[in-house]
Amino acid sequence: MYVCLCHAITDKQIEEAVRQGDCSLADVKKRLGVASQCGKCARMATQIIQTQLEFEPNFYEVA
Repeated sequence: MYVCLCHAITDKQIEEAVRQGDCSLADVKKRLGVASQCGKCARMATQIIQTQLEFEPNFYEVA
């Protein structure tokens, strides 16, 4: 589903960004541009990031 209509960013793209190491809205914003125009998608993007972080292991926490 589209999360950011301004930049046509989907939930799958946000999930992939988290898998590649992004762990905050600021990181995903830098990579994809989400929430950088009107900002209405920020809350949904943050929820997707948090949900994905629950499933993706953080290797820095293990070491």
